[in-house]
Amino acid sequence: MNESQAREEICRVGRSLFERGYVHATAGNISVRLHDGFLITPTDACLGFLDPVRLAKLDLQGQQVSGDKGSKTITLHRQIYAAACESDANTRCVIHTHSTHCVALSLNAHGPELLPPITPYFVMKVGHVPLANYHRPGSPDAAEEVADLIRSHAAQGTPIRAVMLPRLGPNVWHDSPAAAMATLEELEETARLMQLAPETPPLQTIELDELRQTFGARW
Repeated sequence: MNESQAREEICRVGRSLFERGYVHATAGNISVRLHDGFLITPTDACLGFLDPVRLAKLDLQGQQVSGDKGSKTITLHRQIYAAACESDANTRCVIHTHSTHCVALSLNAHGPELLPPITPYFVMKVGHVPLANYHRPGSPDAAEEVADLIRSHAAQGTPIRAVMLPRLGPNVWHDSPAAAMATLEELEETARLMQLAPETPPLQTIELDELRQTFGARW
């Protein structure tokens, strides 16, 4: 995907997320890693009405070179790319939303993870979603903690594609905007199911083993 295609895809995905209620107002952001830097949605931009030309472009050091002022979350996105690429070199897109059901679950969450493995597709398409500590939006401490979580899970042989920021929302990443959006959709749907059926028991060890062996699930 070249830069022009990446700009169009960011706008397409942003509009889709907005129209289906995964983001609202000016919440959320999307970035794509290029060979010479990054594209990221502008600060305080509504993802439903993005202009490809006005997306912020930053160099490899995170300094802006063109477009509207980039989202303050670029520090977090860059840390995610740096950590995730150590185990998934093709990581190209990060999406952050304030998705309702994920945020709602995080308000009273006390465990190390947002969700137990309650459906096979959550296990296969998303995997573990560690719950970070609360930090203010744009905090560099949040960026460092998320990077540490990515590296620690990779070291355990369970690479992750999502981290939950409590009271704020999930960050997900993948090799394209479309794939990252699909990961986010599965995560939010699982959070919704958990709220509808909070007593659902998790899949058993033998069932998780079958998903690992058959589909290469990262669990």
